[in-house]
Amino acid sequence: MDAVLQVEVVIEIPRGSFIKRDSSGRLDFVSPVPCPFNYGSVDAYIGSDGAPLDAVVLGPRIRRDTHITIPVIGAVRIIDCGMIDDKLICSDTPVGTLKRTLILLFFEFYAKCKGLINLCRGDSWRNRCAGWLEAKEAIERAKINEKASRIAPGCK
Repeated sequence: MDAVLQVEVVIEIPRGSFIKRDSSGRLDFVSPVPCPFNYGSVDAYIGSDGAPLDAVVLGPRIRRDTHITIPVIGAVRIIDCGMIDDKLICSDTPVGTLKRTLILLFFEFYAKCKGLINLCRGDSWRNRCAGWLEAKEAIERAKINEKASRIAPGCK
């Protein structure tokens, strides 16, 4: 049996928050709708955008700056300004077809909203959700962060 892949996620945006911060903690924008997930990053990996790999943690609200080691169950690929920006989907419990569909619908909406924000900032408008993929594919695309103090159990 394959080992379950786990990562350490640092929560940046608690579920229900309207405030979107970047990985350094700076205010990125204020959302008109609350975030339906806990949103953070996996410092052990650097995503294609040069920032720590993004991660969503499903379940109840988790406080900002909390470090949680949790299984990765999949990923969603976002194209942001023409670049791949994968989001790991993490959960202690399996995700059924309906929940996966709702996650994808959220990220389709998110990509469009982010495209509008990018346009207002003078950046490219080419944003879209490119669908669900296996977590392994997103992690293999990322680079190991040599500066990270540790890599969570189960990571490469």
